[in-house]
Amino acid sequence: MSLEPSSSSTPLLFSSPVLAGTSDPPPASSSPPPVSYITSQEMKCVLHWFASWSGPQRERFLQDLVTKAVPGKLQPLLDGLEQLSVSGPDRPPRIFECQLRLWDQWFHSWEEQERNAFVGQLEASEPDFVARFYQAVAATSGKD
Repeated sequence: MSLEPSSSSTPLLFSSPVLAGTSDPPPASSSPPPVSYITSQEMKCVLHWFASWSGPQRERFLQDLVTKAVPGKLQPLLDGLEQLSVSGPDRPPRIFECQLRLWDQWFHSWEEQERNAFVGQLEASEPDFVARFYQAVAATSGKD
């Protein structure tokens, strides 16, 4: 998994499992394949939802995005567990909870370059949020 910022000076956040064990970067002449139509529509949905989320909901999404960026790190997972809540039998899930479930399903179905494209689109509309995301990912370095 790799999330690539729009700035070429920032390193990839997710790396391909295939390339993770190699030191050779892919050839510079190869360009990533285009994002599929369905994936582009899913990305538009998430970006639309994001625009209407409250501050605490954006924080929850930030934690989830960091967990996806550094899946082997324990701290982001523990932080994410704190945010979990169990709906009672009489209470249906909130819309935000449903949106996060769809986000999770979609994200896991996206290819690496599609994940990178999503972060690039998010950065174009919400640069401060994405800067905080990069800071949070960097803060996990060296923590297990």
